Order: sequence, then C-alpha cells, then structure tokens
Amino acid sequence: MKALILAGGRGTRFWPLSRELYPKQLLRLGDGKETLLQQTVTRLSPVVKPGDISVITNNRLKVDVKSQLSEVSGGQTEIILEPAPRNTAPAVGLGAVYMEHARPGSVMAVLPSDHLIREKDKFHAALKKAEKLAKEGYLVVFGIKPDRPETGYGYIKTGAPITAGAFKVEQFVEKPDLKTAGEYAQSSRYLWNSGMFVWKAESILDEIKLHMPPLYKSLKKIWGAIGTGKEQAVLAGEFGKITPLSIDYGVMERSRKAVVVPVDFTWSDLGSWRAIEEIFQKDKGGNVVIGNVVNIGCRDTTFYAEERLIAGIGLEGVVVVDTPDATLVCRKEEAQKVKDVVSLLKEKGAEEYIIHKTVRRPWGSYTVMQTGPMYKIKRIEVNPGAKLSHQLHHHRSEHWIVVAGTALVTNGERRYNVHVNESTFIPMSTKHRLENPGKVSLQIIEVQNGEYLEEDDIVRFDDDYGR
Repeated sequence: MKALILAGGRGTRFWPLSRELYPKQLLRLGDGKETLLQQTVTRLSPVVKPGDISVITNNRLKVDVKSQLSEVSGGQTEIILEPAPRNTAPAVGLGAVYMEHARPGSVMAVLPSDHLIREKDKFHAALKKAEKLAKEGYLVVFGIKPDRPETGYGYIKTGAPITAGAFKVEQFVEKPDLKTAGEYAQSSRYLWNSGMFVWKAESILDEIKLHMPPLYKSLKKIWGAIGTGKEQAVLAGEFGKITPLSIDYGVMERSRKAVVVPVDFTWSDLGSWRAIEEIFQKDKGGNVVIGNVVNIGCRDTTFYAEERLIAGIGLEGVVVVDTPDATLVCRKEEAQKVKDVVSLLKEKGAEEYIIHKTVRRPWGSYTVMQTGPMYKIKRIEVNPGAKLSHQLHHHRSEHWIVVAGTALVTNGERRYNVHVNESTFIPMSTKHRLENPGKVSLQIIEVQNGEYLEEDDIVRFDDDYGR
C-alpha cells in the first residue's frame, strides 16, 4: 500500500496559533513531540513504509514540510508540489497519476495531514480491511461513529452490507443543523465523514474520468509529460485551468463504488479551538489550561498562553488564545468563526494572518522585534552546524551583532569569524552568508535598513535546503 498525505491547508481554523505560512498541520499539537504532519507519517508505519508515502503541498510550505519530514522519514518521503490550490479532487488526482505511473495497480490511502488519531493498532486494522476492498475496485471511506451531535461534520448514511464491517454508501449528507445532528447521533446508520479514503490509483482515476472529464483531461496531459523535461511547465499550465472541487463533491457523492468502513479509533479533525478539549486533559472545572495561566473561578474554558501571562476570572464557555502578536477571545460556540477573522485580516492586508513574529526555518528561527520607517530589527538563532543561504538583498543593508555563540560570516570576498559583543556590516547588493560553526546556538541581533524590507528581497546563489 502507498499513501498520499494532503498538506496544503491554509491555517484559518486555529488562528492565531496557525497562520497561512504556518498552518495547523505544522503545529506540535497532541503530545507536543511531533507535529500533526509528522504524526500522520509515523502512524502509517509499519503498514506503509516512508518511501511509499507522498505528501502533496505547495511551494510556500515546501521548506517547512521538507524539514519536518526529514526528522521522521529521513528524506525518504516524496513531496509533490501543487502549482496552485485547487481543493482535494485535483490534489488526489495528481497524486494518483504519480503513483500509477511509478507502480501500476497501487492501492493508495488518502489522508489529511492535520487529524488526530489514537489507537494505532485499530487504525492499521482499518487500513488493511480497506486495502482488501480497494483491490476489488471499491472506493473506501472511513466513517466515525458519532459520540455527540456535531454540526461541523458531513455525515454518511450507510446502506446494504458488502462484507463484515463494510457497507455501501447510501448517501453523503451535508453538515446538518443541531436538531438533525442529534437525530443522526442517535441512529446506527449515520457516521461522520472522516475525509480518509483508500482505493486503487487506477480506480479513482477511472471515476474522475467518468464524473470529472475536464480534470481527467488535464491529468492525462500531466501524466504524458512525466519524465520528458516538460513536466513542470505542463503541470503549471494545466493546474491553472482546473476548477477547484473537493473529491467528495466531484467523485464520492456520484460514484456507485463508494463503500464506508466504520472505525472505532479515537479521531478528531481538530476543526476549531473547541477540539482542543479532545487533546488535553481538563481540570476539575472543565477547563483546558496550557501555558502560564492564573484561573480564578473559570469553568468550561480553554486557555492557551505562549509567552505572556493570561489571567481569567469567572469565565465560562470561553476560548482565550494568546500569542506574541495576536490574542483571540471568543465563546466556544462561536469558535468556527475564527476563519472569518482571518478573512477580515486578509482584506486589511494585516501580516498577522500570514506569519508569526517568530518564524521557524530549517536552519533555526528569526523573530521580528521591531519595525519602523526604513528599519527592522530581528533576533536570529542559527542551530549548531547550520547555515543560511548564500544570498544578497537589493534594497537593504544589514548590521549583525553577535550576542551568543560564534558566527562565521561570508561578506563579499571576505570570510571571517564574529564573536560575542562583536559586529559586522553587510552592504546592499553584497553576497553574504551566515553560518554557525560551533556546538552551541548562535544568536545575533540583525538591524535592517532600506526602503524595502520584505522577505522576498532575497537572491539566493546556494542553499542547503533547496529554496
């Protein structure tokens, strides 16, 4: 079995913790040791080997995805890049094309990268059951038995049994109102649609051909370009013409081959801040408390503090999330509207929807400390043995002050060390590089000056991370 992991999400539901350039799948939720993307990869073992996993994402997330995958799969996991976001049907079709081209007859599991799943053994058993059905030509979706009325999920109505523990899909149902969701939760015939699928690559391509002919036409052109040297150009051209549509709407709701396998492992799609209760233990008042929090008389409230202290008094049914540059306060029943906040920030052109003040990079991180007219101040941390790209900036100069560790600096034709309490100046349009040759973290304060100080003013000449 092979697996395709969908990792192109935009990070709207868990704002302000998630951002467009650092979406939910890259966060360390759950046990905090692995990100959701990393958990998705590691829970597939040993049913699917790292070399049989592909992750589909976009260019903006490529570096972070590659860095996270290297930590859990040693670079064995393939990355497929979408030229443009086109929803799940084109993403699944593209993954199926690559898998069928590489290994005809492959069975592929299609999995979101941002779900939480407990009980790996039950998950593995479900994959193996679905694999048998997929080999018979069925399109398998995992269904979750509802444990509460839930208006945020789509539902599946089960039909006639196919075999033990598998049923024909009678109907896919849209997200219901609360009254209908309550009726579904009491019925044995309705399951939550998990968005996890298993099928043969050729089977899903056949169904795309039947139900989505324009998409299939584009996928055939992409397939024909693989290995010709024109692959990227054809991929970019065809993806630009594809109509965005989900695999549920485009194929599953129309297919006569859809089968649902009910599963009983603990599952959550972490669709909003309310779902944080499914990860962390509650206190006696029903509160989830993460970080530096003072709680006086609060009940059924979620606190998430990153750096600053949160003090809550007498709150009930509230979510409070504090990050260094943004704070969210809302009633739990309104948590789904966080995406509306992100939309408003995007309309205003506010940076807070795009990126955090502290930005993780494969070599370390940087934190924007202050910004003003024609200047920006950053704290940069470089991991031992790591280095930034060999680069230049057309519109800014940089002044580096070392506050911890030792920096190895390339500045034009010169190459030299800079120690603690020493500094160096990088003029505009000068090729330069920052490296950490030591065994402890290198920390510098960088002062940028210029008329344009955005991150896209970088011309790279050499980079260890393929940017």
